[in-house]
Amino acid sequence: MNKVSLPAPTANLAASILGMWRLKSREDVDASGQRRVDPLLGPTPLGILCFAPGYFAMQLMRRDRSAPENAQRQVQTNNNSSAVDGYDAYFGTYTLDETNGALTVHLEASISPSNIGSSFVRDIRMIDDELVIQLSTTTADDGAPITRTLTFSRLG
Repeated sequence: MNKVSLPAPTANLAASILGMWRLKSREDVDASGQRRVDPLLGPTPLGILCFAPGYFAMQLMRRDRSAPENAQRQVQTNNNSSAVDGYDAYFGTYTLDETNGALTVHLEASISPSNIGSSFVRDIRMIDDELVIQLSTTTADDGAPITRTLTFSRLG
């Protein structure tokens, strides 16, 4: 698996991202192109993302979180929020650089208190009818650098 190459920034991006989105896929790829599975949220987490003008909310959950043996501790990664026991949730404001296709989220609230007040920058594009967000971060298990690509389908 290789890092997804993003196309040029999307025209009229601010209007295009508004609404509710369901996570379709979340893939982490290391520098060698190998897929890495997040030990906290697993290979196929559930997720929802909402954008209103200037505001956003995101929730991600490990698909099999109900199983006690999958409970994980909170782990901080580089340039990313922290999941707690297989769940990550946060909301706040955002700014959008449409020229460069860059989204900066400013966390007002988070399931992880250490993330409150943090800001994170992501590449964001509309590709066909899907919303694609990509960021550089590190793995939760060994801190290796990865590229994370989240793909969302519009709800409604």
